[in-house]
Amino acid sequence: MAAIRSKNTKPELLVRKGLWRLGFRYRLNSPRLPGHPDLVLRKYRTCIFVNGCFWHGHEVNFSADKELQNSACCKIPHTNRAFWVSKIQRNQERDREEQQRLATMGWHCITVWECELAPRRREHTLASLAFTLNKIWLTDHCSQRPYQRLEEEPSAFDRAAEE
Repeated sequence: MAAIRSKNTKPELLVRKGLWRLGFRYRLNSPRLPGHPDLVLRKYRTCIFVNGCFWHGHEVNFSADKELQNSACCKIPHTNRAFWVSKIQRNQERDREEQQRLATMGWHCITVWECELAPRRREHTLASLAFTLNKIWLTDHCSQRPYQRLEEEPSAFDRAAEE
């Protein structure tokens, strides 16, 4: 496991290059935020986590009796199974806690899974990520007052025309 990288992984590089191409600017692995998000977009108050399906247990279901149900993209090894089940559960709990801490600090959290970056789904994933970031920005920066029509209050030209 010493050879497993936590930074500059292939899925992370794909997301970084895709967002840069679409005009988004970001910081990498911010040490000031809980969980050290892979990408931090301060303008959008958004943290992006690029997770590997195996290490973070994508779509792995744990039933009440701790029996593990594999997913299509995450297969748990049969050797030393108890270790891997507990490790993946700890990773999922830590991810949830970090994202809750970020949410209480006012940050939006987006998780991009490794399987969503497969060549046939990559462009769709990046487009939906860009759509989500733009929606977050519009939601946070639009005024809370609805648009008021000019007809409600007569202008100086209207008053002069009436006289």
